Amino acid sequence: MPDPRVSVICIFYDAERFFREAIDSVLAQDGVPFELLLVDDGSSDGSTRMALDYVARHPEFVRYLEHEGHANKGMSAARNLGLAHARGEFVAFVDADDRWRPRKLAEQVALLDETPEVGMVCGTVNYWQSWEGGTDRLVPTGGHRDLVLRPPETLLELYPLGRGDAPCPSDVMVRRALVEYLGGFENEFRGLFEDVAFFSKVFLQSPVLFSSRQWLDYRLHADSCVATTDRAGRTEEARRQFLQWFASYLEPRDFPKKHDVLAAVGDARGELSLPPPILRLRRRWRRWLSELPRPRRA
Repeated sequence: MPDPRVSVICIFYDAERFFREAIDSVLAQDGVPFELLLVDDGSSDGSTRMALDYVARHPEFVRYLEHEGHANKGMSAARNLGLAHARGEFVAFVDADDRWRPRKLAEQVALLDETPEVGMVCGTVNYWQSWEGGTDRLVPTGGHRDLVLRPPETLLELYPLGRGDAPCPSDVMVRRALVEYLGGFENEFRGLFEDVAFFSKVFLQSPVLFSSRQWLDYRLHADSCVATTDRAGRTEEARRQFLQWFASYLEPRDFPKKHDVLAAVGDARGELSLPPPILRLRRRWRRWLSELPRPRRA
């Protein structure tokens, strides 16, 4: 088998409900050689057995990884374990409850080959509710289609500093050299905002290509990390912790429009100090703004 061009990292923790569908959507990819790294973050259900079964059936390109002692260390540490073993030129992630569309890998590799200055590509995501009878919704990441944004414009336009939707981890493909240069994911983020912290570093460093193509069915369900954090009332605290970390990350670094970025971080931190009724009204206004059509840019 040729060396993989793409390392696919699938982290999982007690994920047996949707796990097979996620893995099978990776195995159905064609047109580009890839490896699949199944990273177990200390599961206690049947998902460990499922992962080992896939390795037994496809030992030439599927590998199983776990922390020492089968420990649970959180999402960032699990992604970093996968990155430490990745061999591909590019890295893609698939979460254990999502599903890829056919040709995702081949089309994203082609786009990155065509645009060597771009460090990451993402597309228009299907927010998937029809799997349990709901209505699906197509969301272009950041509100953009077929556009390259350069730093720090991407950072200022996308959540949590701007009004555009941030990427879904399962949708992106990123150059492994860029991931290594940035130091991977931040281990202190065990759950919510682990992806936002990583993407914020990417947006500060590299151009990003936003495509109109649809590669991901992002499953919405009550047991997701986002849903469970929201129900527990911990989302605002998680965002506050992220903004505090990001301000510290930015301060010693030099980059274009540093004043604008720091001001945006300050505004976001100030927003969290607003009384809850005003904060809710502000969010409704921001959601309304995010739904307005954006002019296309060349």
